[in-house]
Amino acid sequence: MEQSGTAKIFCVANQKGGVGKTTTTVNLAAGLAKIGQRVLMVDLDPQGNATMGSGVDKRAMELSVYDVLLESSTVAEAVVKADKCGYDVLGANRELAGAEIELVGLERRDQRLKTALAEVASQYDFILIDCPPSLSMLTLNGLCCAHGVIVPMQCEYFALEGLTDLVNTIKQVHANLNRDLQIIGLLRVMFDPRITLQMQVSDQLKAHFGDKVFDSVIPRNVRLAEAPSYGLPGVVFDPNAKGSQAFLAFASEMVQRIKTM
Repeated sequence: MEQSGTAKIFCVANQKGGVGKTTTTVNLAAGLAKIGQRVLMVDLDPQGNATMGSGVDKRAMELSVYDVLLESSTVAEAVVKADKCGYDVLGANRELAGAEIELVGLERRDQRLKTALAEVASQYDFILIDCPPSLSMLTLNGLCCAHGVIVPMQCEYFALEGLTDLVNTIKQVHANLNRDLQIIGLLRVMFDPRITLQMQVSDQLKAHFGDKVFDSVIPRNVRLAEAPSYGLPGVVFDPNAKGSQAFLAFASEMVQRIKTM
């Protein structure tokens, strides 16, 4: 890992949709902020859910990650403070969908985000990147600048299959584009210990990935699900909810884990 004083950059990624990537990104960002870390959350998904879920109106943004990728703006110019959440946001909106096509013909197209974030890395302890569910040029930009990948996953039958694809992708990016990249850990989300299959998949994960599986487990939680409609992470919306407490524990575990990296 790079010397202290430079932000640790992590992608939250899983090629499978609907596994709680955005929920994980915004709640981890809020959890880290609550325990005194300086955090930048980067939304790389054109849907802009992480932006809206941080209380930032994606329609009202003058500058977004789109402008940063096309080098018409710096990160410092485009960042918005999510005051209630305690972290900074480099937001996304529908414009970003067009960036895919525009980036194809450009030089260093997969290194754009890395170059831009290098200018602000000293101002943060953590930079968290919410990646879209496909392996796109946007996801590649995230993977090329990250020290590691946090993989949120549900413990269900098809989860392991999707994980194999993601692990292969990370290996390829590591080999060809970013020697720093590694899986930091697998986070079990929307977990219900009463369901036998979930317990079985959880055990399989631990057997196969060992200490790459985070100790923290995020339970299925109504308050976490409700929070985005209020434009807040669950950790801020209802700090006492089981899911919020689990994310706070996860934030502490992340801080501990990077000390050993």
